Amino acid sequence: MSSPFVEKAQVAVVTATLVSAGWIVAGAFLMDREESAAIRDDLEYQLEADPNDANEEVRSLEAESVPNTTTRVTTQPTGEAAQLMIPVLGKSATDLTDTFTDDRGGGTRLHEAMDIMAPEGTSVVAAAPGTLERIFLSDAGGNTLYIRSEDRETIYYYAHLAEYAQGLTEGMTIRRGQRLGTVGSTGNADPAAPHLHFAMLRTQARSEWWEPATAVNPFPLLTRR
Repeated sequence: MSSPFVEKAQVAVVTATLVSAGWIVAGAFLMDREESAAIRDDLEYQLEADPNDANEEVRSLEAESVPNTTTRVTTQPTGEAAQLMIPVLGKSATDLTDTFTDDRGGGTRLHEAMDIMAPEGTSVVAAAPGTLERIFLSDAGGNTLYIRSEDRETIYYYAHLAEYAQGLTEGMTIRRGQRLGTVGSTGNADPAAPHLHFAMLRTQARSEWWEPATAVNPFPLLTRR
């Protein structure tokens, strides 16, 4: 039979464990709220030229404290420039550099994409709405995502991610501004220069994600130039 001292000690240990767990859960909840608020602020900043569309996206984010992982229908804004947002949280047009025509492979090919430099762990968000067609681990691109536009004629390619956002599944509907993962240097990226490799590929509605497509420079669309 346990002594009164042993029983009191057991109660104290259980109480301390429950209190610690409560603080851990509360901390995680606050971090999710802070990140959602940052994404909401980024949407407001980037979409000032299209206030009706911005309000729609902000209301969507205000309704949830963490990224939604359920399939939903999104509304296609008018014009591709109007629908695109910068896919790295906290970046503005003045932070971007046009790397589309840079040499790669020792001058054997063009980059045909845009590198957005940011510290590792910075949130990557969807530049436009669409359907997540492929979550793919590539030797060159590392952790990659292929998201097809709602009209199925553009594929948005995100590469070198450090990690994916929780809950992403192939076939799910993605909304603009939804968190996709974090900036990293997986694949053949330089660990000393983490960045998001972002590409836009024109394709045909019936083509597969892996079939040849025509690269489009995202720089003028993201900077409204």
